[in-house]
Order: sequence, then C-alpha cells, then structure tokens
Amino acid sequence: MTAKADEKIYLTPGEVADLLMVSPAAVRRWASDGELKALTTPGGHRRFLPEDVDNFARKRNIVIEKKDKQGLRVLIVDDDKQFSGYLLKMLNKYPGKMVAELANDGFEAGIKVNDFKPDVVLLDLMMPGMDGFKVCEKLKKNNAIKKLRVIAMTGYMSDSNVEKIMAAGAEVCLPKPVDRQVLLDCLGMNNVKSAKFV
Repeated sequence: MTAKADEKIYLTPGEVADLLMVSPAAVRRWASDGELKALTTPGGHRRFLPEDVDNFARKRNIVIEKKDKQGLRVLIVDDDKQFSGYLLKMLNKYPGKMVAELANDGFEAGIKVNDFKPDVVLLDLMMPGMDGFKVCEKLKKNNAIKKLRVIAMTGYMSDSNVEKIMAAGAEVCLPKPVDRQVLLDCLGMNNVKSAKFV
C-alpha cells in the first residue's frame, strides 16, 4: 500500500537554502520575519512546503532548478542486511517522494554516492572495515559532495559516539532501532504518516 496522494513532502532549512542558493541563516531570517511561510515540528524544527518556497522565489524573481520526479534520494549504509532491507522497503513505499538504495559497507557507500548521487545518507556507525565515522569524514572532505546530508544511526548510543559523529559532519544521530516517524521527520517528511508495509 502506498502513501496517500494528499501526503506532503516538507523541506528542511538547509534544503531551502540550497534551492534558493542562499545561506541557511537567510532562510531562518525570512521565516522569522514571516516573509517565507514555515511550519514548526513538535521538536521545534522549521519545515517548508515546496509550494511556499516556490511562491517566495517567484516574488523575489529567484529561479529554482527543479529536481527529478523521483523525489528525495536516500542511500542507506548499513552492514545489517535485515535492518537495511527494512529501511529500504519503508522508504521506497513513498513513490515520487523518496527513492532509496543500499550499500552494505563503507567502501560500497563510496561507489554508490558517485553513481546514485543521494541527497541524504543514512549511516550506521559500527561497520566492519570502514566505520561510519570514517565514511562521514570522507564524504564531508569531498568538496563536490560536502553538502550531502548525513543522518547517523547506531545501536551503541553514547555521548562520545554522538559527539564524534556530529563533529565529523552528521546532522543528527538516531538510536537503533530507528523510530519510523522520527526518521521521516529528520528527512523532512514529517507529514508522511505510517504507510503500511510488510
């Protein structure tokens, strides 16, 4: 069963900044001043409807280059094949909103980032070979893709692990098993509610 047609995709401040080619600070200022319509999640994060961003851009004569119709491109990097398969199935249940692919380790992630060109990487911290910390550092050091969003996931939540991955460039670190609605919120799809899947 797919997501309902009236479910909407929301953009994060960083995504709006990329679309409008401005700094996230400018987006926050416009939202605070009421110039750019924003919604606030229960967690206190601003989210933006694409049509509101389009209207704002038109008023300011800003041309937005449209992305492909597949929606948000998400690369899942995790050596736990059962868990990554679950995430893949869940995220691909929203056609036109998200498309997801898998990488089973850090080395495969490097290849998939070049081929798949994701917008977001869901990155497990503890993997054999190249762990998530090293993967994140490598992604963020590559100037061509350093705007790539990284959402870390771990079954080993600790202050030191969270601090280390955030310092490497991740925007958030989620505990495993990942809460579906929290993940959708982090992806900017907090209004996409509980599509049923098996």
